[in-house]
Amino acid sequence: MNNRFTNWSDIRVFLAVLRTGSTLAASKTLGMAQPTVARRIEALEHTLGLMLFDRDTRGFKATEAALALKTDAEAMEMNASSVAITAKTFKSTASKAIRVTGVPEVLSENFAVILSDFTDQHPEITFDFLATPETLDLANDEADVAIRYVNEVTDPSLICRKMFSQPMALYASQAYVKKYGLPASQDDFSDHKFVVMSGGMRKFRDWITGRITPDQIVMECDSYNSVVAAILSGFGIGLLSTGLALDKPSLTRVVEPIEDFTVNTWLITSPQAHKHPRCAPSPSSSPRATPPC
Repeated sequence: MNNRFTNWSDIRVFLAVLRTGSTLAASKTLGMAQPTVARRIEALEHTLGLMLFDRDTRGFKATEAALALKTDAEAMEMNASSVAITAKTFKSTASKAIRVTGVPEVLSENFAVILSDFTDQHPEITFDFLATPETLDLANDEADVAIRYVNEVTDPSLICRKMFSQPMALYASQAYVKKYGLPASQDDFSDHKFVVMSGGMRKFRDWITGRITPDQIVMECDSYNSVVAAILSGFGIGLLSTGLALDKPSLTRVVEPIEDFTVNTWLITSPQAHKHPRCAPSPSSSPRATPPC
């Protein structure tokens, strides 16, 4: 008996004959010629030193030895299928661009700067930016990496790294200051107009609305970019991160950074994406990941 089993594909042929009861039916299932199926069964029997099928005019009937091997053969079939799927997934995901999601202002103002160093270190990696104000579901594979402006990440299943924190302060355009002047303090807002953000960052909105009357709000914006644009256009005073404001020379700081008012920027991945080699390097390791405040 030759007990050195070397041709794993014969297991697939064996199972096809076992399930269909004939080499003709198995050949149709496998997409190969009937004589080839018959030769593969004979070769497997020779290798194992066992008679796997009794042949008669009605077809191939499994012997006791074949039935004893069925469970192990099906386990091998399942493992082979799993290996193929894993390899296909790995090849596909390893070659794709990393899908990065975040609100437009994060990707345009901060993250592109960080990537200038990161891509020098990892030229083989490319990125697909999904700029949206919506929070994409990483767990459902809507994106690989998220860059988010939040105080804390509340989902314990996500893998998070704080990239940096920036204080928040009130800013106005030079045109606004020329027309309305500056408040003497954060308790002297009665003669001023304000731009606020609706929805997210509730803590910051509540701080402003608790110090003014509703008629002082001249614009509500649904995105951080819109707040920046409205302030730059002279509509009113608004809260901005100090790091972002440094890049806008036409802005004037109205009130110094507010105590305990910081906005955190997080790099977030799902456990599934974190395992892929394309997501293994982290842009937050860049020496430029912490902007000036």
